[in-house]
Order: sequence, then C-alpha cells, then structure tokens
Amino acid sequence: MISTAHLNTLLNAPSIEELWEMHVAQMADYGFDRLIYGFTRYRTSTSLGDPDDFVLLSNHSPDYMNVFIGDGLYHHAPMVRWALDNEGACSWRVMAEMLATETLTAQERKVVEFNASMGVTCGYSISFKSMSPRTKGAIALTAHAGHDQAACDALWEEHGDDITLLNNIVHLRILTLPYEAPGRSLTKRQKEVLGWVGDGKTIQDIALLMELTPATVEKHLRLAREALSVETTAQAVLKAAFQNQIFVLDT
Repeated sequence: MISTAHLNTLLNAPSIEELWEMHVAQMADYGFDRLIYGFTRYRTSTSLGDPDDFVLLSNHSPDYMNVFIGDGLYHHAPMVRWALDNEGACSWRVMAEMLATETLTAQERKVVEFNASMGVTCGYSISFKSMSPRTKGAIALTAHAGHDQAACDALWEEHGDDITLLNNIVHLRILTLPYEAPGRSLTKRQKEVLGWVGDGKTIQDIALLMELTPATVEKHLRLAREALSVETTAQAVLKAAFQNQIFVLDT
C-alpha cells in the first residue's frame, strides 16, 4: 500500500535526480529493478524529435543504453510502438504473442533479440496520457533477472494499480522540474535574458534592467540559441520554458 509519507516525498522532491532516485528504489521494491523513462515535446507524424531534446532517465547499464538509445534501436522497439498508439499499462506478454504470430518486422525482432541478450525479457510498459499530439511520455519497467512474464503478471495483478499511480505521479512531477539536456544547459545570465524576452522586453529594455550593453544582451541571446540548438530567440524561449530552465525559483 502506498504511504502518504512517500507520496509527499515524491511531490516535494527538489530535483529530477532526487525524484528519480526515489522512484528507482520504490520500483525495485515492487520487483522492477531497471527502468527507462522518456518524454518528448517534439513528436511529429514521422519522428519523436531529436533524442538530445528528450527527457530521458534510466538506471540501465551504459552497455544497454548505448545500443538501445545511442544506436537507435528504440525506433523499432515493439513496446515503444505500442506506447505511441496507446495509453495505460501493458504486459510484455504481447511481444511473445507477436513473435508467435510472426507479426514482428525483422527490425523489431532484432530489438527483441538484443533485449534478450541483455536480460530484458519480462516487464510492463506504461504510456502516459498526452494533452497534445506533439507530446508523448512512457516508461518501461523491467522485472528482476530470473523472473518470467507469468510471475511478472501475477505481481501486477496484486500491485499494478499502485505501480501505475506512482508512475503517473512521477511523470507529472518530472514535467514541473528543471531538466537540462546534456550539453544544452544555460548560464544564469542566459536564463535571465530569455526570461525578460518571454516577458515582452526589448533588447534595450533588458540592457537597462540588467545594467548591460545591448551588444552584451545580444551575445547572451546568441549563446542561448546555440546552447539550445535553435535558430530564433522565440524558439529558445519556448524550449527553455519547456525544460523549466526559465521562470523558475532558484533552489
């Protein structure tokens, strides 16, 4: 049973790192010791966006993540495909059914074989409700090594509602916390100038407010655009706001 104290701890976590550490420990207690969480705001009909812009959290080994994410295997993962088309929780039993009915493509079978070689064979996926066609979030919960899917399904029968609730709370909490993609962090000055632009201030206004020259303000904006890998300042403000890098309280 989920305790009120644990829920309050999740809701008051000061950072994604601390939230994720608590969640990994809680899911391990339920029997799922390896997790991958992913969220994108840049989904289109043909792409999930640039992986560098994903909110991506995992405690899988680097050997696993370097191939599954780094080499792009996730593009063809059957449960990723399921998550994009559905909402809620799903047993990985569906993959065995796909294999049995020969409905997997060659690329999807390659993902299943790689997962098996890494001990990622049984578990559940949860696809979170999206409020926009551009967004999608999901988490894959891999059961402890040595478990089979039948045992995993029995565990889910007993605790699935609690596990689903906890994962939804963590997902919603992640969306409110600052997240800086690797290599795309902003300096304090860059965050400040983007915040003023978001408030409708001109370059001249910002220069006066921050006691800088207009040229220095322009420099901070240019560096912010480069850090966020966007072309326009408007895009930089939007992406920084998505990542909760501006308009947030200092912690």
